[in-house]
Amino acid sequence: MDVAVTKYSGEKTGRKVSLSSEVFGIEPNDHAIWLDIKGYLANQRQGTHKSKQRNEITGSSKKIKKQKGTGGARAGNIKNPQFKGGGRVFGPVPRDYSFKLNKKVKDLARKSALTYKAKDNSIAVIEDFQLEAPKTKQFVSMLKSLGVDAQKTLVVLPENNFNIVASGRNIQNTKVITASQINTYDVIHADKLILVESSVEKIDNLLK
Repeated sequence: MDVAVTKYSGEKTGRKVSLSSEVFGIEPNDHAIWLDIKGYLANQRQGTHKSKQRNEITGSSKKIKKQKGTGGARAGNIKNPQFKGGGRVFGPVPRDYSFKLNKKVKDLARKSALTYKAKDNSIAVIEDFQLEAPKTKQFVSMLKSLGVDAQKTLVVLPENNFNIVASGRNIQNTKVITASQINTYDVIHADKLILVESSVEKIDNLLK
């Protein structure tokens, strides 16, 4: 699949770049995508939730009333979960939600997500560019010239570039990552995928 290369300003260069059919033209696997996104979201969870159980509540351990003869239900100490301020039964405790996913499955999921974007013509390729300093205004101007300023956009750089990343990090619905950071969730979540020209080869080398 060939995609036209445009300049940072939105002008056409007259050149095209070929997207590998091994990465951008496979038979998509929806289950692999689901697994990878599930794993990605699970890894984002801190798992620091915690509630106090009966043995962690501050209070007397003395039985508050006799066992029988009161006409009411039996009760132990004030830390009983049935009482206000008592411990919580089977409450949440800190845990790790992450789980391992085989590398081949993750690669298949990423290639499937990229294939869907290619089929939907949601991939744009721009020439390599540099910014002399972090300038959000210039980055917004680029998005407008490409006609994607109103869409969820994922910009993929060949390698980390502080000026470009800093220029795009405060823009709503826009995320800037490097080719090595590309993941299924970000690709599926974006309406438009903008690849800097040099990143195409790096993605091919990463996933082939």
